Amino acid sequence: MKTFHCDKCGLQVFFENVRCERCGGMLGYQPEHRAISTFEAAGNDLWRSLNPVNAGRLYRQCANYAREHVCNWMIPAQAENDLCASCQLTHTIPMLTEQNRVYWQRLEASKRRLLYTLWDLKLQPMPKVDAPDTGLAFEFLQDLPTKRVMTGHANGIITLNIAEADPAHRERTREQMHEPYRTLLGHFRHESGHYYFDRLIADTSWITRFRELFGDERGDYGEALQRHYNEGPPLDWNSRYITTYASSHPWEDWAESWAHYLHVIDTIDTAFACGMTLNPKKAGEPRMVIEHRPVRIDSFAELMDNWFALSYVLNSLNRSVGMPDAYPFTLSTPVLEKLGFIHEVILQHRAQQPLDEHEAALESGPGLAD
Repeated sequence: MKTFHCDKCGLQVFFENVRCERCGGMLGYQPEHRAISTFEAAGNDLWRSLNPVNAGRLYRQCANYAREHVCNWMIPAQAENDLCASCQLTHTIPMLTEQNRVYWQRLEASKRRLLYTLWDLKLQPMPKVDAPDTGLAFEFLQDLPTKRVMTGHANGIITLNIAEADPAHRERTREQMHEPYRTLLGHFRHESGHYYFDRLIADTSWITRFRELFGDERGDYGEALQRHYNEGPPLDWNSRYITTYASSHPWEDWAESWAHYLHVIDTIDTAFACGMTLNPKKAGEPRMVIEHRPVRIDSFAELMDNWFALSYVLNSLNRSVGMPDAYPFTLSTPVLEKLGFIHEVILQHRAQQPLDEHEAALESGPGLAD
């Protein structure tokens, strides 16, 4: 993710911030510019942007920003919908007890991070209400005494059990499932993989390559999952899959690999935005010089060279302070081939899309920093 700064005083601010800690300026995210901008009150619940690229235009806070305080996205003053592009995707929320409101806020924050990356990759989803057959919707549901909510995806609807927003619950589940990693953002990335399989792979010319790499997805999904839970993964799973769960069925292998690709892209993007380079003192150790944002790097090998160096240092730093590895994964050759396939699919998709407002501004000259 890019770094952001207050338009009023220049202080560094962050993606989830709603106010500058130095000057008190009201902050809001503008997805069309991939920018956190600073705003000043203009009366009648309108806000004037101080970001030069907006030339003083007026905006409104998303209704979930102004009233519910679970969002920080802005919409143009003349927009017909009171909700931002992110909140329009949320169809169902739980009953808002005090605790559930905290969970809802955490869920929306992680969802917005997913959407940031998807927009950057030119994968912006349409709301399901506007595109019933191909759109995307989110449902955040709570377990009931008679019904347990299962996190998953079906027909463009991603369902998340709000208990996943409770760190204690999530850690207990991670231990029970013997997972190296379990995060809210990871859930969103994984489930989005199922959605984009339908959008980018199913019923396209990519399906043959998919089956060569991931296996035949037409095998019985329910039986495959039951076998996985009963018997566990194959003994050599880490030589072919990114996680044990990926070994359960080709759909899950794709979703786990897709989530991992987004994980890599977003982390390298943050390193690039922070100006990170790695120049070890000892010859032969991993080096890293990121020349461009990862969404502008066509070479998968270049991406992976940067990633191996960055993850090596991340793990070494964590171990120095007595923490588990920040990146507890092994990328075997088959896994790299799967990630490379995802990279190729996204590259082709991006090439077929028109420039959006942000990209057009970058192509035309000085403006928002890339």
